Amino acid sequence: MTVTLDLLPQIAAAFVLIFARVGTMVMLMPGLGEAGVPARLRLAIAVMLCLMFLPLLSGSFKVPSDIAALIAALLQELAVGFVIGVTGRMLMGGLQTAGTLIANQLGLGFVTTIDPTQGQQGAIFSGFLGLLAVTLIFETDLHHLVIAALYDSYDLFHPGQFPSTSDAADLILKTVSGAFRIGVQISAPFLVFGLVFNAGLAVLSRMMPQMQVFFIAMPATIMLGLILFAMVLVGMMTTWLDYLELGLKTFVTR
Repeated sequence: MTVTLDLLPQIAAAFVLIFARVGTMVMLMPGLGEAGVPARLRLAIAVMLCLMFLPLLSGSFKVPSDIAALIAALLQELAVGFVIGVTGRMLMGGLQTAGTLIANQLGLGFVTTIDPTQGQQGAIFSGFLGLLAVTLIFETDLHHLVIAALYDSYDLFHPGQFPSTSDAADLILKTVSGAFRIGVQISAPFLVFGLVFNAGLAVLSRMMPQMQVFFIAMPATIMLGLILFAMVLVGMMTTWLDYLELGLKTFVTR
């Protein structure tokens, strides 16, 4: 019996092509690809997922015989992974919008902190909602849906198929508008609170001109706003998790 190693170059090329798509998506997808997750851990997760997908997907790849065609196939896989990963990342953007709106309504827009999920400075409520969202993603097993989306992306975009530019632009545009819409929706109680509270202060200042309304407004706004935040937090995150699940199911074919 003769043992041959002729298949090793094909298997290695298939692994590289799978890693190009899966690795790009893992670095960007919500939950698994957060900036607070160490890069080495994300890389290890991507490698393990590639080892899992390799026996299932290796037959779908037609490994090119020349280096130019292999580089073109690699770029196609990177483009598919980038489009899907960026779309998943934009699903998290609704919480940043909501956190900024809430902070502005409560007079805490000037209070900023480093958002671990985004790796940049943002409103304090955005950072809190981002950390809470990542916790809930793993607590509710939505990361399983993320992994399913990684695998099912090969049914939506077959290996060697370059994503349509118009379809990708339409998908990203719908995702951005949906993220902004859900951000405004979950922050709607605070928009109403700010409108009613400021209108009440305007009436009070007209009725009692000698009262220093500003010294009453700031502490009252923060105190009442935090009470309202504690009351509606569960409903806010439940609404956002439903939106995230619906957005991830766009890439799941089963």
